[in-house]
Amino acid sequence: MTMQSLKDVYHDQLQDIWSANKQSMEVVTALGRAASDKKLSEALIRGANGINDGMQKVAEICSRHDINPNGEHCKGMEGLVKEAKAHALDAEFGDDDVRDAMIITQYQRMVHYALAGYGCLVAFANRLEQDEDGAILQECLDQTYDGDRVMTEIATGGVNKAAA
Repeated sequence: MTMQSLKDVYHDQLQDIWSANKQSMEVVTALGRAASDKKLSEALIRGANGINDGMQKVAEICSRHDINPNGEHCKGMEGLVKEAKAHALDAEFGDDDVRDAMIITQYQRMVHYALAGYGCLVAFANRLEQDEDGAILQECLDQTYDGDRVMTEIATGGVNKAAA
């Protein structure tokens, strides 16, 4: 498809964020199971639930615009998911705290991709005067920022110290 307008870019990026969320949900759940720190594990489970919630919201927006949310495959998140599996799940660790530090690292890399995606989508929706979309996407962006902050607090509040 040739991109002719900001609306085309907006639709493409809605599909991209939906795909990114779909791909990351499985690995975030696995990271939650692999985490030894209870707060980290619980935060990752909440993160997976938030990802699912975001997918549903993006699917609803796509439906209103008559686009298939499954119409794009996000290669960026595909790479981040592969990295998370390789570095946090498949790698060998001699210490659970060290694994937890790596889990946070990999999770935050995926989250930062989502922050960029949602941030752009909010800007596009607002420019296109899609106020309802913009409000929903802003909620997704805010929830994603909250998840990132929680991970930083867990890392700096004990996991990194224990891993050192």
